[in-house]
Amino acid sequence: KELLPEGMDGGISTSPLSYRHWFHSEEELKKAKELATKNVIQVIENLIVINASTGKLLHLDIEPEPDGMLQTGDEFIQWFENDFAPVGIKKIKERFGVPDSKAEELLKQHLCLCYDVCHFAIGYEHHEYVINQLLKKGIKIGKIQISAALKKEMDKNQANRKSIKDAFAKFDEPVYLHQVVAKKDDGELVRYPDLPEALKDYDNPAVAEWRAHFHVPISAKNFDLLQSTQDDIVEVLQMQKQKKFTQHLEVETYTWEVLPHALKLPLQDSIIQELDWVKQNLLQTLKQSY
Repeated sequence: KELLPEGMDGGISTSPLSYRHWFHSEEELKKAKELATKNVIQVIENLIVINASTGKLLHLDIEPEPDGMLQTGDEFIQWFENDFAPVGIKKIKERFGVPDSKAEELLKQHLCLCYDVCHFAIGYEHHEYVINQLLKKGIKIGKIQISAALKKEMDKNQANRKSIKDAFAKFDEPVYLHQVVAKKDDGELVRYPDLPEALKDYDNPAVAEWRAHFHVPISAKNFDLLQSTQDDIVEVLQMQKQKKFTQHLEVETYTWEVLPHALKLPLQDSIIQELDWVKQNLLQTLKQSY
């Protein structure tokens, strides 16, 4: 709170409660969600106290992610309305002696969604729908994390498909999880917990596209045979310019050390290139609005 400039709120992004594959039954998952929800509410209580004593508004920003306990926009909204809000309103009402409406207002001030563009793109989510649903329900977006994933339509030709597999395999490294979400011809999604599991199933004839959770540089759209979800960033930035739903834009490219060698630049040059790309796109969006 000491670092927060006057007139600006501060967001702290955090995990989507937990990693769902740590829990091996619906009952375990339910208990973990209940415990995580209680812990989140305790954090919110402290943020309310900080706001009352200092005037600084801090919020916790839950970040949906593939294979997280909350992995989509819809799952976050359902959790917010069915788990978090009922328990949170009761707790805030009792501790601070406020009516239900004020307790709900305090919850929505201090618990937001972190909109990681990469994560929503991996799940083939429609950004306009998700953002409009959040705004309609009065759930705030604490920040946009500007990030890009890898994607590629899967060729029906087996030789070409093998080449696509080999292109994805270059990004298989042991430091981070690289969840893959595949879309089948009928629109159904297939979720792989990490890239090696997807690579083993590359010849699945029902799969039409892969999207992989590897935070590639946002300033590049093509990576040899593969593409990035850069267009998703452009779409979300356009919505931000129109609706101004957050004060915080955060470039989240962090995989510099594990990028394939051909993509590596000196770190300072890489960071400058990323920030310049965002500034140019924001300026372009401004020009288009006039």
